[in-house]
Amino acid sequence: MDMKKYLVPFSGLALAACGNNVREMPNVIYVFPDQFRNQSLAFWNEDGYSGNVKWTADPVHTPNLDRFADESAVLSRAFSTCPLSSPYRGMFLTGMYPERSGVTLNCMALRPESTLNPDAVCISDVFAANGYSCGYIGKLHAETPMKNDPANPGHYVSDRNPEWDAYTPPERRHGFSYWYSYGTYDVHKDPHYWDTDGVRHDPEEYSVRHETDKAIEFLRNENGERKKDAPFFLALAYNPPHSPYESLDDCMEEDYDLYRDMTYEELYVRENADTTLSKAPSARYYFANVTGVDREFGRLLDELERLGLEKNTIVVFTSDHGETMCSQGTLDPKNSIYTESFNVPFMIRYPRKIRHRVDSTMLSTTDIMPTMLALAGLEDKIPHTAEGRNLAPVFLENGKECDIPDAVLYIRNLDGKKDKDGIVHGIFPEARGVKTGRYTMEIAIDRDMNIKRVLIFDDWNDPYQMTNIPYRENPELFAGLCAELREKLEEANDIWYREGIMDSLGL
Repeated sequence: MDMKKYLVPFSGLALAACGNNVREMPNVIYVFPDQFRNQSLAFWNEDGYSGNVKWTADPVHTPNLDRFADESAVLSRAFSTCPLSSPYRGMFLTGMYPERSGVTLNCMALRPESTLNPDAVCISDVFAANGYSCGYIGKLHAETPMKNDPANPGHYVSDRNPEWDAYTPPERRHGFSYWYSYGTYDVHKDPHYWDTDGVRHDPEEYSVRHETDKAIEFLRNENGERKKDAPFFLALAYNPPHSPYESLDDCMEEDYDLYRDMTYEELYVRENADTTLSKAPSARYYFANVTGVDREFGRLLDELERLGLEKNTIVVFTSDHGETMCSQGTLDPKNSIYTESFNVPFMIRYPRKIRHRVDSTMLSTTDIMPTMLALAGLEDKIPHTAEGRNLAPVFLENGKECDIPDAVLYIRNLDGKKDKDGIVHGIFPEARGVKTGRYTMEIAIDRDMNIKRVLIFDDWNDPYQMTNIPYRENPELFAGLCAELREKLEEANDIWYREGIMDSLGL
């Protein structure tokens, strides 16, 4: 596919606020911890929330997120279109599906083709071009590692083989003028970062706490992190509660103590959890990191209020994907259509503009970029490359027509062919699926292009997805879901649509 027809040059974007008074434009803070499932929010068990889902929330302590939910529009059905770290980030930043964003697989040195397209117009490019100061703090994981270590030119940032971590040079930061980030590095109490000038920092403290400190410095503008009197866009990408979650080296002990003495019966409230799996002890550490994220998010909100910025700041809390945590008998925490992996938190607070409620509108990852730009008053600046829907009217309820989706697409890609050096070329599109208001369906294929499995779940009557509805015995249901899937594949111009894979499968 010719990428050029999907992209517009950055010079084509407006370079000023186009007559708007930037002082009246809202600030935007987008917080997205990694691998934080929707079920790990305590408020889903409370009055006003529990009737909107058909499952029980995890036994977690999330008082700050519970408070935030009471002030926000809360989506019960937000989904990570391709529930992996890197593809999510590509879609969030560009509003494009993985094949156009360039990020089709989790980024690492053996997958050089999976990397954020440097010519893509990102949400930060648009904000920056319209007067915003843009900052990025935390995990990026949207580019293939390059041999560009600032302290050791011509080398990767470590001697790992293959390398996963990465340094992002200024020319690839897409409008983010403040930078405190890294590629991917899963050591929660010994993180590292490269700053705006490419200097490495090793703070030797819990990453969520440290990143919140840096975000507070950004809010205070302590060291000129942003332009004075300009609106700002801040992306804050915590790594926890992502793995590892095996010991006190992976979380704060004060948070672990809340779960230390809980039995598996108390920890695992989902009917589909298999506590015989080797992963079962991880729940205590995972939930501890959920609480660690909650505490630091609360600290960020408190500072926003102390500075008098909360009334003119849009704050989003979400995640790139969920965590199965022993559900469905799988050790893979993500990259599946199971609700624990696919369904993510999405809460948005915008005082005086968005009222508190629980909303069942389905949101896909590609919808986030156009929706956030529109909420900030930049609806006419949404690049034509964005492939998602602008769902701002859903949140604002301002009477404008809005194309509300009746289903969302699911994508799972695997490595394509490997050359003699192990370098991956292309993708193998192993599975595609669709989530409707009632049903979840996934069709997976093998590399000989035969059906490997079909999953169909009735999420109304089987919220823990424990009974797979046989597709051959339910032809009418299967045909209807296939029709929905075809529509979504065509809308996304997905490889399954372009290559006629469903036709070749006889579907």
